[in-house]
Amino acid sequence: MNTHPGGQSDPTVQPVPASVVAQVDAADTTLSNPRGAVLSLGSNLGNRLETLQGAVDALEDTPGLRVKAVSPVYETEPWGVDPGSQPSYFNAVVLIRTTLPPGSLLERAQAVEEAFERVRDERWRPRTLDVDIVTYADVTSDDPVLTLPHPRAHERAFVLAPWADIDPGAELPGHGAVGDLLAGVTREGVTTRPDLELRLPE
Repeated sequence: MNTHPGGQSDPTVQPVPASVVAQVDAADTTLSNPRGAVLSLGSNLGNRLETLQGAVDALEDTPGLRVKAVSPVYETEPWGVDPGSQPSYFNAVVLIRTTLPPGSLLERAQAVEEAFERVRDERWRPRTLDVDIVTYADVTSDDPVLTLPHPRAHERAFVLAPWADIDPGAELPGHGAVGDLLAGVTREGVTTRPDLELRLPE
């Protein structure tokens, strides 16, 4: 699963097979007037890759939501803690189409976190799973419960890099092109893991 034919790891982003695109587009027709959203996933406890895949699968199982693309996996040193005091994170970004309003999407994201026994008792603590809404269509909101776009996404390489991989022309509302934002932040401690792969749900 982690290597490509011939046993060699391929760091390039593999194109999604046309058959899979057709399946996703067909499933999209079951959604009435869907909106696009970008979610960021992170895990630094337990089987991190398995957790991220479980989150992708749980999102796809959500009524009114379709996962359209899944980024490569990145490994990231934790923020705000002493080096080596916590395991590194695995991070990824998913693009979705959904008929859920932002508040309902947030509830679903938190339910997916809780399914993996996420505990919210301390900032910067290790966590089994983070599911953050980065953008929801072109909605902007200062609501402290759900600020859109995510207030720190523009400065986080572990969000911008995988997002740029799957949507090179993406724009972060209020901040500009994702590629330009990525060029302006440090990528220190954020590295791609071409030996790991998340599957787009079938």
